[in-house]
Amino acid sequence: MKGSLAALVTPMSVGGAVDYGAVDRLIEWHAESGTAALVVAGTTGESATLRHEEHAQLIRYAARQAAGRIPVVAGTGSNSTAQTIALSRAVADAGIAACLVVTPYYNKPTQEGMFRHFTAIAEAVERPLILYNVPGRTAVDLAPETVGRLAGHAGIGGCKEATGEVERVARLRALCGEEFLLYSGDDATAREFMLAGGDGVISVTANVAPAAMARMCAAALNGDDREAARLDAPLAGLHDALFVESNPIPAKWALHRMNRIGKGIRLPLTWLSEPRREQVAAAMSRAGLPS
Repeated sequence: MKGSLAALVTPMSVGGAVDYGAVDRLIEWHAESGTAALVVAGTTGESATLRHEEHAQLIRYAARQAAGRIPVVAGTGSNSTAQTIALSRAVADAGIAACLVVTPYYNKPTQEGMFRHFTAIAEAVERPLILYNVPGRTAVDLAPETVGRLAGHAGIGGCKEATGEVERVARLRALCGEEFLLYSGDDATAREFMLAGGDGVISVTANVAPAAMARMCAAALNGDDREAARLDAPLAGLHDALFVESNPIPAKWALHRMNRIGKGIRLPLTWLSEPRREQVAAAMSRAGLPS
């Protein structure tokens, strides 16, 4: 799984129920657009508001619908080791390619605590893990040295690095080896991340511009920095605009404007505020999207 992996939003009705028909349509769109894989029920998928049974059902449904067309990575992480193991086990036989497991948020564990957390999950779950480091949301930073220790575990195959610090790529590659998959978690610096030796991006922008992100990633992975920059330029505004309010608020608004999903989001998140809509619409227009 290299290139553009979409951190998929979870389509919902106005009342907040998961819209499985829209899930089907999004899967089809991404399969046709060249998206390398779908990350289902991650942060962008509002995982924090999904009930355990609902969370597992969504992952199972997406994996079943996507089978044979596009791999599905299941977002199963939480700040509880036991709960993460339980959810990961609940979907391990669903046909998923891997589990994306975030660093424990709020608890603020030490590096040793995170090492033991991920090791315990890897030893309890029969699907490979992709570590997810996003200090801006979790208040804890998984150090490259800790990732290097974890990369030695047979059940841990990659890391999503969402700090936006491109200089980490060389350090991570040296510590983790060439086979360990390194994904950017920051659209604005994803091109540079791949040109520096990364394997792809787990992308919010790919929600609304899947084909364009797939083409840009392909150029970057081929080492064609000029072509990658040319393809990335129209997307630069989206990389910023999709974070003018907490993700996935702007992405859901954009997809609704494109008639891809309904107008549903769960509290405590709210619909995109009026003053921000023009900014997101302008970025969509510059990217060549219907706005």
